[in-house]
Amino acid sequence: VQLQACGGGFVQAGGSLNLSCEVSGLTFKWYAMGWFRQAPGKEREFVAIVSWNGDTTDYGDSVKGRFTISRENAKNTVYLQMKSLKPEDTAVYYCAADRYPSWGSSLVHMEEEYDFWGQGTLVTVSS
Repeated sequence: VQLQACGGGFVQAGGSLNLSCEVSGLTFKWYAMGWFRQAPGKEREFVAIVSWNGDTTDYGDSVKGRFTISRENAKNTVYLQMKSLKPEDTAVYYCAADRYPSWGSSLVHMEEEYDFWGQGTLVTVSS
């Protein structure tokens, strides 16, 4: 199983960036897909999750209204559209796959819920 995240880079505060994560080695449509991030010296933080068909999403409080998660099952790819970026959004962003998401529970916000992880892509937001 491989989850290949890309799209990270350097952007000024207020700018936008789009991440993508291409998945192989599993039946993509069977999995909810999530994004997490980890800033230097901090714990990994939940960012967003999308259901297998894209109909249901959930976001971390710090990104609500600014980030949008989506997926394209035909391309085995999940996306994270990030707008109005802030310096505190600086982190390594990871995509992850969840075979049995606990919708309605805080468990979907926890690393332990997810079965497979990508290698991460770095996003740096300057002030």
